[in-house]
Amino acid sequence: MTKKLYDLDSHMFIFDAVVLSCAQYRERYAVTLDQTAFFPEGGGQYADTGTLGNAAVLDVQEVSGEIIHYTDKPFKVGEAVRGELDSTKRFRRMQNHTGEHIVSGIVHRLFGYDNVGFHLSDDDMTVDYNGTLTREDLDRIETLANEAVVRNLTVIAEYPDPDVLATMHYRSKLDLTENVRVVTIGDVDCCACCAPHVSTTGEIGIIKILDFERYKGGVRCHILCGFQALEDYRTKYQNVQNISLALCVPQPEAAQGVQRLIEDCKQKEYMIVGLRRKLAELALENAVPSDHCLCFFADAACDADSLRHAVNLGMERSAVCAGFLPTGSGWRYCIGSSGVDLRAKAKEINAALQGRGGGQSGMIQGTANATQNDIRTYFENFTV
Repeated sequence: MTKKLYDLDSHMFIFDAVVLSCAQYRERYAVTLDQTAFFPEGGGQYADTGTLGNAAVLDVQEVSGEIIHYTDKPFKVGEAVRGELDSTKRFRRMQNHTGEHIVSGIVHRLFGYDNVGFHLSDDDMTVDYNGTLTREDLDRIETLANEAVVRNLTVIAEYPDPDVLATMHYRSKLDLTENVRVVTIGDVDCCACCAPHVSTTGEIGIIKILDFERYKGGVRCHILCGFQALEDYRTKYQNVQNISLALCVPQPEAAQGVQRLIEDCKQKEYMIVGLRRKLAELALENAVPSDHCLCFFADAACDADSLRHAVNLGMERSAVCAGFLPTGSGWRYCIGSSGVDLRAKAKEINAALQGRGGGQSGMIQGTANATQNDIRTYFENFTV
């Protein structure tokens, strides 16, 4: 049985061990040691990575009670090796995981909700609670959590004797009775957990509840702690600074500046839509109708919506109205009629225009590759 050094000292990032077994597993090697500081994946947290001798430790899993280190190189049984964890990754995970305990302990104490889901990755931490919380609730929880950090409470991880365990009040997702590891954070939280944690809450740094969403009748919170929260703040600060400079507004007014820009863009978009429609209407007004059809060619500044708008107007003047918009390599067309079944004539029209398209009986749309003269000639002789 491998001795779990991470249980004894969560800050042990370098250790010496002896190889107990090594077997090839697919493209990797499954290695067991007499002792390890590598935490295997569990409890919603990924496994530690790092090196073992000159080999990379790619993953660590606990399989049937054995801690398996998956490496990219083999070892000899009995070989003495030195393990070295990715200490930055491990410490950040400890900051986040301990911060989650504080938040979940406060949620449980104030609202009686349980942590029913937890996932810690290298860029996000999510916690699911079986009850609803508002932004105001979360702000209060966040303040209390950071007050617990400032108090620099001791974090104790231990395996209480069964008699002692029976008298303890601790949070747990499972009904555990033996070999239960309990993490106690002052008067803030007491929870069964297998993962490494910081030694005092002061090591966590800031605890920030970033966002939340309704999830399975409760709420899912996105939380970051410590250095990851600091990096998140730096990224967002840089974004706000860039927005502030671009809009020439003070940073505290960046959101209002963006909102004004959005409203301004909407007004300009309304103007552009109107101008495009006007251009299409002018093209329609300048068109000379034949006996049964009105054919016009819109300006390239128009779009499909303005083309369709003009065709709808043209249908009031002629049995059939055909509008064309240049696309660079050909034409986009829209043909409408209030009395002719255009769907029945679509095959004939596409053959004449070297085009493709279709639609309903009252309007068809598509593309064409014929010349402007050929298109005009065809609709001058169009019959219904």
